Amino acid sequence: MQSLRMIENWPVPTAAAAVVRADGSVAGSYGPQEHRFPLASVTKPLAAYAALLAVEEGAIELDEPAGPEGSTVRHLLAHTSGLAFDEQRTMAGPGTRRLYSNTGFEALGDHIAKATDIPFPQYLHEAVLAPLGMTATELPGSPAKDGVSTVTDLVRFAAELQAPRLLAPQTLAEATQVAFPGLTGVLPGYGHQKPNDWGLGFEIRDGKSPHWTGIASSPRTFGHFGQSGTFLWVDPDARAACVALADRAFGPWAVEAWPPLTDAVLAELAQTA
Repeated sequence: MQSLRMIENWPVPTAAAAVVRADGSVAGSYGPQEHRFPLASVTKPLAAYAALLAVEEGAIELDEPAGPEGSTVRHLLAHTSGLAFDEQRTMAGPGTRRLYSNTGFEALGDHIAKATDIPFPQYLHEAVLAPLGMTATELPGSPAKDGVSTVTDLVRFAAELQAPRLLAPQTLAEATQVAFPGLTGVLPGYGHQKPNDWGLGFEIRDGKSPHWTGIASSPRTFGHFGQSGTFLWVDPDARAACVALADRAFGPWAVEAWPPLTDAVLAELAQTA
């Protein structure tokens, strides 16, 4: 895809990307596909997928208590538990505000580990990574931010997000629709959003502005970006997904570079449809 050549102008030492169609085929790629990048918060969709599999196998339930008083697994996945961003402090009642929280995902990982008697990194490997053949991906620490992966591996995950084999389609559909609609909150790097819509582990684009996806991205687009310069989005209307990994921390360069790339990818996909 010619649109991916825009990445040549990104002010980063190393970057790699791929576009994945809904049938799992790769529409185009750029850069070293096997290079391992820190994912930062793109770890969260992987952790959420493991949590949803734990729900399906009966190890946990979405509405069972987890995290602070009154919070559930569903609250933790949707960033509405009330936990602070990066500390063990409760800042709001469950379900009242969208407080983006690494601590909440760490509480989720601990909850699943206790329920399954399996350390969460191992559970993630057995439930998600191994079945999808994501052999270069690992979680050496926090389920909120410490994943390491390659574009090749995330292409497999992006294909799964468009045609699930591990999860029931209705489970993924629920996870990629707005949970606790109408809540406001801060989208890290992009300021206060009204509403700040989120699914179960996946950010929902809806009408947010500004945003890290494109102007042409459909409201149903879901995914995540990471502070290490990474993103993964799935646009159901375009029947495609895009993975981009870089080794420069998120900042103004990404705010400027990511939306035009997404719009160019979507335009090229539309031309070849």
